[in-house]
Amino acid sequence: MFPLPSESLNLSSKAVQVQSTLRHKSLLLSIPLLQDNRVIFPFHLLFYYKTKAITMGEVDPIFIQDLEHRPKLTIIEAEGIPLIDLSVLNSADAVSDGSLVSDIGDACKKWGFFQVINHGVPLEKRERLEKAAREFFHQPMEEKAKIRRAEVRISGYSNAEHTKNVRDWKEVFDFTRQNPIIVPASTSPDEEQVVEWHNHWPQYPPQLREVGEEYAEEMEKLSFKLLELIALSLGLAADSFNGFFKDQTSNVRLNHYPPCPAPELALGLGRHKDGGALTVLAQDDVGGLEVKRKSDGEWIRVKPTPEAFIINVGDVMQVWSNERYQSVEHRVIANSEKERFSIPFFFNPAHYTIVKPLEELTSEEDPPRYRPYKWGRFFVTRKGGNFKKLDVENIQISHFRISESELANRFEKAVSVV
Repeated sequence: MFPLPSESLNLSSKAVQVQSTLRHKSLLLSIPLLQDNRVIFPFHLLFYYKTKAITMGEVDPIFIQDLEHRPKLTIIEAEGIPLIDLSVLNSADAVSDGSLVSDIGDACKKWGFFQVINHGVPLEKRERLEKAAREFFHQPMEEKAKIRRAEVRISGYSNAEHTKNVRDWKEVFDFTRQNPIIVPASTSPDEEQVVEWHNHWPQYPPQLREVGEEYAEEMEKLSFKLLELIALSLGLAADSFNGFFKDQTSNVRLNHYPPCPAPELALGLGRHKDGGALTVLAQDDVGGLEVKRKSDGEWIRVKPTPEAFIINVGDVMQVWSNERYQSVEHRVIANSEKERFSIPFFFNPAHYTIVKPLEELTSEEDPPRYRPYKWGRFFVTRKGGNFKKLDVENIQISHFRISESELANRFEKAVSVV
């Protein structure tokens, strides 16, 4: 189970009452405070439906989302999500199939994500890693903590990640595709030194390293296939992006979302966009992934498709394509009854990559929409901010976005020259 403070509290102590109404249900939150006004223990949630009160359990306030970001009580099942068959990749035509390229392009442009089937990844390799992940997370906390992740490395175990400065209801284990990976030694803009981040594997289960490395290799193969299809859909040569991944910083993450006593308040994973180029996600049959639909901004639930992978465009691809394709905001809903497991593969370029719109996709009429940034610095800054609550927003590609007024000025100058 997810570690929670177990000390029983006397709710007659001084408390702050926070009341709000969600549709036909109202919440009463009682948060007792210590004398120094520092909340260090969970609160009890009473969830009232009509006249019946239901005790949902205890949740530490560090997990609680602001009102506007809490899950809705109603679920909107996604309809029309592209489901793309990659079986043609096994033929002699490979990635040159025109209809497949067109389908990929439409999915990236309209949705920012899609599902793939017949992708060529052996099911047994996925199942072996899923089994090992369950064995790892079901160990006592003292065993998992032996390989606890630190700010100086990406690999290892953590149960204290923050998204948008709110603690996620999950625990994770990370390892990289290449071992070691090379990254900047600090987040300083002028940093020239680099360091190596090495994988750290647990003693149990003993097969985790072997099955994890096999799975990462399969994810890399699939990601390169998808990358080439995306390049073709943008009118580029198939291998246009490949060179950025020679010394890739890609990683696999094992996610475990334990049952949450108050899924109306907390999120398994808060709203965010992935910072890399592509994400390839395997999820179990419990579900919980929600995507913010581009057409109307509604959060929609992505129903699990057996043996499929969910692919989403990341921020790096958004910049490379000069916003022809855009990354999509997504989150994970907590479940009060079932635990959930998922395995994302984050396909990231080399640390020395300067991320900027490709020249082939810009023009005087459509100038670059982003200033160049160093992927390595972005990467280590984002990772460092996941460990603690920050006073400011963690680094985003929006920080490098050129304003619409400046873009308009550039366009006017280009037109005047002509």
